[in-house]
Amino acid sequence: MSASFSKVPRVLLTNDDGIDAPGLAVLEAVANELADEVWVVAPEHDQSGTSHSISLHSPLRVSRQGERRFGVVGTPGDCVVMAVRHLMRDRRPTLVLSGINRGGNLGVETMFSGTVGAAMTGLLLGLPSIALSQTFRDRENVRWDTARALAPGVIRQLLAIEHDAPVCLNVNFPDVDASAAGPLTPTKQGVGLVEGIDVLPQVDPRGLEYHWLRFQRGPRENAPDSETAVVASGRVSVTPLYFDRTDENTFAKLSASLSA
Repeated sequence: MSASFSKVPRVLLTNDDGIDAPGLAVLEAVANELADEVWVVAPEHDQSGTSHSISLHSPLRVSRQGERRFGVVGTPGDCVVMAVRHLMRDRRPTLVLSGINRGGNLGVETMFSGTVGAAMTGLLLGLPSIALSQTFRDRENVRWDTARALAPGVIRQLLAIEHDAPVCLNVNFPDVDASAAGPLTPTKQGVGLVEGIDVLPQVDPRGLEYHWLRFQRGPRENAPDSETAVVASGRVSVTPLYFDRTDENTFAKLSASLSA
């Protein structure tokens, strides 16, 4: 560890793959290098695709699963709120880390990601937050060693940058060995790989129909400074995110038309 790096006093970890996910175990090992005190508040079950959602119409149940370790029957956003406003209310975390997600969160997909949603919830509560994801080509052979090796240095680099206000950063690690990975590179969200969403009808053993939803992914044109292009080149991407989704081009057209 660099002599100039001061440990984070108190870090909150969460994810959307669930409290028993391998990526969270990797993140815990990383966080223990970087922080004096590590808290884990994560969903008890997989909550992928839940975006920024919070539970307004159902109660939240919390189970203690160890020292400073809690499972929540709820979304990643619920976990962050429960941690900051309840479980850690005596002293807020100084940093929120969400992940490490199994699979990339690139382009439009970040809008649906519970990993990114948790980090954005941290930002909403005034906390610097980082979402981290490990891309893969083979779901059964995720390069967790790459994320484990690179994440401490990446997080240290990002924490060393001064900001006027808390920020939310989306980090994606490439599907290459850590020794072959390129440098941490600033990126824009870009389009990503999602082309649409499929509905897959199925029939259960009682003859009743049910449905699965699945992202349609494929090659799309992404700018060289997009996170998708940068990660595909073997570099680590970092994209700053914020809440304002205003389409400035359409806003200008509406303004011109409606003020005429």
